[in-house]
Amino acid sequence: MSDSHRMNGAGEPGTAGLEQSVELAVLDRSGFIESRHIGSAVVVDREGKVALSYGSPELPVYPRSCMKPFQALTVLEAGVELDPVQTVLATASHAATAAHVEVVRSILARAGLGEDALGCPPDWPGDSAARDAARVDPGHPSRVFMNCSGKHAAMLLACVENGWETSGYLDPEHPLQQRILATVEREIGEPVAHSGVDGCGAPVHAMSLVGLARGIGRLRRAESGPAKQLSDSILANGWAIDGPGRANTVVIERLGVVAKLGAEGVMVMATPDGASVAVKMLDGSLRAASLVALTLLARHGSLTAEEVEGMTAELELTVYGGSAAVGTIRVSPGL
Repeated sequence: MSDSHRMNGAGEPGTAGLEQSVELAVLDRSGFIESRHIGSAVVVDREGKVALSYGSPELPVYPRSCMKPFQALTVLEAGVELDPVQTVLATASHAATAAHVEVVRSILARAGLGEDALGCPPDWPGDSAARDAARVDPGHPSRVFMNCSGKHAAMLLACVENGWETSGYLDPEHPLQQRILATVEREIGEPVAHSGVDGCGAPVHAMSLVGLARGIGRLRRAESGPAKQLSDSILANGWAIDGPGRANTVVIERLGVVAKLGAEGVMVMATPDGASVAVKMLDGSLRAASLVALTLLARHGSLTAEEVEGMTAELELTVYGGSAAVGTIRVSPGL
């Protein structure tokens, strides 16, 4: 591994350190800066050229669930026909509402498989009402509730329809995972820097924020084929990629922006004009990631300041003291 991929000061592979990052957002409580979010971010234009750069976006990060669009694209390119909502569930970090779970089960039914075939771990729904219901029926966490279950169901269907073994479908050497790796490197335009295991058990590949932004931008700009199917499906069914009132869903529905979060503070968005943004919060928090991404798209001219300002009430940025609003999460002055 090259020295450019050894970022944590201990001679081990890792993401950028403090000295390679910048302040992206702060939490203001009663006029006092209580917390600061440090990281890197980049905006690329429709030609894939870097337009805005903060911190060290050329250094690798694990994109976590921001890699799902490339995984879903591989499933579609493998000849799997999905309806629009199933297509979105293949790339979703869903809240496991009843509607989400129904779609995941429909994909599994097409594969002729039960929920026990899913390689993701059991979990509770992210949606509070669905979680309360699940504590009664079935009364235990389930693999189908896990936010990545749609991706896993689509992977299993791709295996069934292509004659690949479903057992071991998460092994990096499995034909599906090899295809996903090839898709990732093709779409981001660079070799992956490192490979590991995601929280759901699937392989995850480290890439630069620049490459990640370029790949999501390519998907948003697609004029035909599986990439356009995926982009169009996301824009038409924002509820399916996240959940009602949740950050990605609100951004998609209100602004027509393809948005996808990833664990550990990663966020990507792509706008109708073909620009895209990728953000990595060094502390792993997502609470300011949507605001930072939208603000940078406005700085680039792909969104208006009014559009971003209109989103602030939807992104849970208010800081409370008791029941009173006493501050806010906001972008840093230098951004």
